[in-house]
Amino acid sequence: MSKPENIYLDNNATTRIDERVLSAMLPYFTNFYANASSTHISGLTVKEAVENATWQTADLIGADADEIIFTSGATEAINLAIKGLADQNRKHIITIQTEHKAVLETCLFMENIGFKITYLKTDSDGLLNLKLLEESITDKTLVFIGMLSNNETGVIQNISAISKILKAKNVFFLCDATQSVGKIPIDVKSLGIDLLALSAHKFYGPKGVGALYLSAKAKLKIIPQIIGGGQQRKLRSGTLNVPGIIGLGKAAEIAVNQLENDKKRIEILRDQLEKGLLQFEGSFVNGNTEHRIYNTSNICFPDVNSEQLILALGNIAVSNGASCSAVTSEPSHVLKAMGLSDEEALSSIRFSLGRFTTSEEVDVAVERVLELAGKLQG
Repeated sequence: MSKPENIYLDNNATTRIDERVLSAMLPYFTNFYANASSTHISGLTVKEAVENATWQTADLIGADADEIIFTSGATEAINLAIKGLADQNRKHIITIQTEHKAVLETCLFMENIGFKITYLKTDSDGLLNLKLLEESITDKTLVFIGMLSNNETGVIQNISAISKILKAKNVFFLCDATQSVGKIPIDVKSLGIDLLALSAHKFYGPKGVGALYLSAKAKLKIIPQIIGGGQQRKLRSGTLNVPGIIGLGKAAEIAVNQLENDKKRIEILRDQLEKGLLQFEGSFVNGNTEHRIYNTSNICFPDVNSEQLILALGNIAVSNGASCSAVTSEPSHVLKAMGLSDEEALSSIRFSLGRFTTSEEVDVAVERVLELAGKLQG
């Protein structure tokens, strides 16, 4: 049997669109191209399809349809949530040092306009110290921002426990669930999440579309950041990206139906990958291996320059940092915040598997990584 030409193990950066999603989208580029805000029959037909996609998206996270705002992706959703909550009486925000740059850079913006930001450390396994969170909250704290599962290590935070602390202190909870939605079960109501950001292209949907969940409490507080025609209940104006929204809805529907099957299959492949790669002398997994999402493995190969290894791998796609900078000579801020040295961080690679990953691809990747890492070591 011939070896696969291209092996894609960077699904945390983006995923291949599911063909069922593409098929659902295509008619909305051609036959059903009307503006969803138009009041003629064609427009109303498209509006109905958008409403159906809204329900599909809401159902995936246990929300109601009127709690969903469509955006261009998770980055915009995060910006709308943080900037939109801005309160001149409560000007303190808490987040975690291991958050995505979409959060950290937005927090830096808020800091520059007068907000105080607390950046909490994690323990060495990437988990947040809940006592540290509780001690950081003041009567001026507006919102806590935390990932559900980390984009680099896959570490899953104790969202329910975090929410309990925040509710007791009347602090909003913004959860960046970009790497979790469509992969693991999420119920925003039972988890006690006030705002949640997601992006379609992380779970086999199209790029350029995402959503922000707003609880009833958060919806009353949020200030729109894009104003104009008053679409989406005036919370995010602009002509709707109808094909993208249809694609997001279809990806959500598929995820609901095959969440458990995807998990079982991909988890087996992740374990197969780790078993092979950890044969490399001195190698170790970064982050808590008990509390992490099933598709992600971040492994340190001591004395191997990860950038050189990634380039040498050629047709095997992996990364050594966040998806916004897949190959970088800078050590990962996530791994550094967890206590790794610059050398260890620069020797670490993230492998993220997906729905279309095969066992054969994993075997080939293991063989190639071990071979090249051995040559590059030191």
